[in-house]
Amino acid sequence: MKKILITGARSGMIYPVIQRLKKNNYLYVTVHTDSEVKRIKKIYKDDKNIECLRVDITKDLNKLNNLDIDVLVCNAAIAESGSLFEIPLDKVKDNFKVNVFSNLDLIQRVSKKMIEKGEGRIVIISSLTSKLPLPFLGSYSGAKAALSVFARVLYYESKLLASKIDIVLVEPGLYKTGFNKLAFDKKYDFMDYASFFDKQLELIRSLENTYLWLFEKRSLRSITKKIYEAITTPRPHYRYSAPFFHNLFAKIFNLFY
Repeated sequence: MKKILITGARSGMIYPVIQRLKKNNYLYVTVHTDSEVKRIKKIYKDDKNIECLRVDITKDLNKLNNLDIDVLVCNAAIAESGSLFEIPLDKVKDNFKVNVFSNLDLIQRVSKKMIEKGEGRIVIISSLTSKLPLPFLGSYSGAKAALSVFARVLYYESKLLASKIDIVLVEPGLYKTGFNKLAFDKKYDFMDYASFFDKQLELIRSLENTYLWLFEKRSLRSITKKIYEAITTPRPHYRYSAPFFHNLFAKIFNLFY
């Protein structure tokens, strides 16, 4: 039975993965707020091998120091949006603080014990927006791009260790979990009051809603299968991406831009 720590376990694409993992593993699942802890404790109240914890990864990581973890799944993330011409720098800093720096802090803490005992696995959930940055989502895309680069460097460095540490990167595309819509809408908290794009806001809203309607994948099956495989397969690939056509488009895009 593996001991698996999963951050950002509130809902979305990680929930079906937890349902599969809980059969044969002991899970520590973390969320950000007290209200979220209450909610997930109700969801998992009958599961004796799931421990629900409130952990703000920007300041509460000491709570996890004594855990002996076999697999770490870095899933906690936030998405701030807005034009890079005008988005408040505090929002950009928050994006990088949560998505990059706090994840690296957690990786360093957990990997220390993994290295000491000679094995472990770190699964880093990034995003295909790291390869296919979207207008008005530059802060989030930039943070995820940095996280993907960190994952690649960790992968190379892990090969020089005497211990067997697997570094696995997962890059989800657009899935209909509510996260993308929330991310797109956040910028209107400040853009509705003053923006260089004030005359185009309705057009931007309309285009974004159309984009999500056209490209968000309703079924989570393709990405949850990839995440589960990244966590459990004995010999994982370095990178898992889904859905197929989003990943293919990102590859084609990067050939020309």
